[in-house]
Amino acid sequence: MENAPALRGMANVSFWAEDLKAAKEWYTKLLGIEPYFQSPNSENPAYLEYRIGDAQDELGIIDKKYAPPIAQMTGPGGATLYWHVDDVAAMLAKIKALGATEYEPLTRRGVDWFTASVVDPFGNIIGLIHSPHYMEMWNAIHNT
Repeated sequence: MENAPALRGMANVSFWAEDLKAAKEWYTKLLGIEPYFQSPNSENPAYLEYRIGDAQDELGIIDKKYAPPIAQMTGPGGATLYWHVDDVAAMLAKIKALGATEYEPLTRRGVDWFTASVVDPFGNIIGLIHSPHYMEMWNAIHNT
């Protein structure tokens, strides 16, 4: 596709965890769904994958023993991917109640724009955002 954008959209975001069984339990509670894919199997997963959100984006969780050296660092790190939510304050409270720690507090970024982020129990940063732009684009794409 000659005129296609260089980056066409998020296909998968991958997080790392040393204990995949604990990560599966935690993310299943957070998301309210079971992973749709587990490899090599559900009893001994090395990789979990959830489909989440309006576009069924892929969230993969990989055993940290397979991580490249940069992901072996201690403490939170990497890029922060912000997931759109309808109510950042409510989601922040829910995710902290599940054991995540606040990384960035609830912050107003403009009229109807809010962000916050947490570190999950496995050291990954989860960004939360309420973005009017997201909703404008979603509504335009889906003609609602």
